[in-house]
Amino acid sequence: MADLKPYNAKRNFTKTTEPIGKKASSKNQKLKFVIQHHLARKDHYDLRLEYQGVYVSFAVPKGPSFNPLDKRLAIHVEDHPLSYGNFEGTIPKGEYGGGTVMLFDKGYYTFPKDTSPNFSKGPVKFTLQGKRLKGSWSLVKMQADNWLLIKEKDEYVKKINIQDYQTSIKTGRTMEEITHPQKNSKINLTNPQKLIFQKEKVTKQAIFQYYNQIKNRIMPFLENRLISTVRAPEGTNGEIFFMKHLNNNSKDIGHKTMKTKSTDKTFYYYFKNINGLLSEVQMNSYEFHIWGCPQNAIQKPDILVFDLDPDEGLSLKKVRAGVRDLKQILDNLKLKSYLKTSGGKGYHIYVPLPMTSWQKCEKISSDIANLMVLNHPEKYTTNMRKEKRKNKIFIDYFRNKLGSTSVCPYSLRLKKKATISCPIFWTELDKIKPDGITIKNFKKRLKKKDPWANFFE
Repeated sequence: MADLKPYNAKRNFTKTTEPIGKKASSKNQKLKFVIQHHLARKDHYDLRLEYQGVYVSFAVPKGPSFNPLDKRLAIHVEDHPLSYGNFEGTIPKGEYGGGTVMLFDKGYYTFPKDTSPNFSKGPVKFTLQGKRLKGSWSLVKMQADNWLLIKEKDEYVKKINIQDYQTSIKTGRTMEEITHPQKNSKINLTNPQKLIFQKEKVTKQAIFQYYNQIKNRIMPFLENRLISTVRAPEGTNGEIFFMKHLNNNSKDIGHKTMKTKSTDKTFYYYFKNINGLLSEVQMNSYEFHIWGCPQNAIQKPDILVFDLDPDEGLSLKKVRAGVRDLKQILDNLKLKSYLKTSGGKGYHIYVPLPMTSWQKCEKISSDIANLMVLNHPEKYTTNMRKEKRKNKIFIDYFRNKLGSTSVCPYSLRLKKKATISCPIFWTELDKIKPDGITIKNFKKRLKKKDPWANFFE
């Protein structure tokens, strides 16, 4: 009989962030399962099978095996609430189960037709349909709470080794990253489970972790450079606003006083280090834009930016042809250029180029953009007005003036799919769409060389 009293009795919910045990009925008729990697006093895996409104739970010291000859010990422990299926984090030392919990796999499972499981006497046969684990197993009772977890013979035998998976299916984090989610940071992240991208189910914590993971790639572009941010306090379904003047008193954020036409003094901001960036994530800023100059050399731009923005419905083939046309001009001028996805409809091209004035920066960029139009007036335009862009690509060079910003390399975009404006190799132009890299699939790019590694050399 399902019972959550033992679960609640073993936990002090003023100290642990584990969910309070309440019996619940799943809205889905399919039965859920979850496997959590649990680094407590002893390293083990927790297998949880939904039944009668709770997770019937087993601690499996060595984890499930895909070899039918392996008979893995599975210790029947207290029932867990269904809300535990989303739990990932650290249980404080000294508390029951103290240690790190990582979501290893989740999905649905079935029993053989016309059978009901007996979790008192066993055996219990079931088939998993997870993201990582698939196929059939049996739980065979030995004595007291000790059971054996045995792989059934099917097409999945020996195909998977659970040791090959070292990251969470929920956040992509390793055990170490979950144990120290704010490594190099003293940021107190509030509302970590708040959904920022509702459809994609991307939480504030996942965004925080993303920026922490790519700090070595993004900080060379953010550090010591004036920034603007895009904030979304209620996520992408709520109000989104662009901020040039931050209300953040973090010691890791520097400010620059500048005179403008409208006021005597205006404060602009820059990040001193990764903690400055993470403190802005805590303040609900998720997209970052940069000036084209260092904050200590405001009158000396060092980056040219071109944004190829296609008209609605223009084919990707034509957009990529436009990128190549622009690269050809830059190559002819002996200018080294770098490519990144916009996270939207087009591509961005950056050129590292130390210049002595903004006038020079504007002149060079406008000459290049207008040469594109001169060569192919039927394909390109530098006219901002939408009606003038019909079936054309707008060559936006207007980022190349004092006070303008462009989206930072590796910044998340507050757009559909949780896209990233991501540096790519020129050889990847035909392989990666402008919105093809997202927070969900970015992890594999960390294993590759940084395409912009030598940008500032």
